Amino acid sequence: MKGQTRRAADQDRFVAETERFRRELLAHCYRMVGSAHQAEDLVQETYLRAWRSYAGFEGRASIRSWLYTIATNVCLTALEPRRIRVLPTGLTASCDGPDRPPSHVPPGEVSWLEPLPDHRVTPAAGDPAATVVARESLRLALIACLQHLPARQRAILILREVLAFSAAETARILGTTTAAVKSGLQRARARLDELEPAPGGLLEPTDPRARALLEGYIAAFECSDAGLLQQVLRADATLEATPFREWYAGRVDCIHVLDTYVLGAPGDWRMIATTANDQPAAVVYNRHTDGALRAHGIVVLTATATGISRVIEFHDPALVALFGLPGLLADSS
Repeated sequence: MKGQTRRAADQDRFVAETERFRRELLAHCYRMVGSAHQAEDLVQETYLRAWRSYAGFEGRASIRSWLYTIATNVCLTALEPRRIRVLPTGLTASCDGPDRPPSHVPPGEVSWLEPLPDHRVTPAAGDPAATVVARESLRLALIACLQHLPARQRAILILREVLAFSAAETARILGTTTAAVKSGLQRARARLDELEPAPGGLLEPTDPRARALLEGYIAAFECSDAGLLQQVLRADATLEATPFREWYAGRVDCIHVLDTYVLGAPGDWRMIATTANDQPAAVVYNRHTDGALRAHGIVVLTATATGISRVIEFHDPALVALFGLPGLLADSS
């Protein structure tokens, strides 16, 4: 009985000391692997390993640093059979033939990047400046670029630049030397400078202009009105969707593809506004032949002061549950 009581007390203390880091560990694992679903699994594995070794935790490092050591190494192990998660823009050049429908990539051929709902990682309280940095480091363009870095360079960059661990702390987390951390960070920065596009005056998802652009995009689909897309998309907008290989550049081609192959009739689509990766987004439902509105996926927009510059649609109904919404939507029409 005493042993059970002691174990219960240890569990309570473990939860009290570690649970407050769950959100930021989820963001960390997501930056590392580019998949919301996989990140959830890796956080679970992190806490399982932490609990197993909790009795031996001697407090030489902070509990936060200790958890990041476990989480980072869990991620590195998961990334050993290295397969980059990508978006369609990472596969090919833009499509020059918008008059043919986009083609599905066969299941399993490509590992796709996934969006992450903001509410899963945004802390309820804390340093506002740190919160902004953490959220900006989750934007899809950056996450896509991070996937092209070797796994250990990726970890070094995230630990140093996003999480502000010192070189010495990062070396301890990765079991390497400070010199190796500094060298790895230099190489990671150089590669990221080659890959990362200029931010281009992005709007925060709470900005009224961003909300208006999202509302316009949603209205275009729910009303099947291509003219509304003309109002919200920039002339240089791009359109891509997983699991399709082709992607499109330029407002004219984007609208042509959507109007010809996607919009359908008024009422075929229902969208619920949300945020993902610190960007305006919507949970998407599609009306099936039985009349039911079923989960279709997530769309994430890159909003600027001059309009939507990028549309990324994730056609994966399983993502909808991550955003806290049901697979079947009640029809209020």
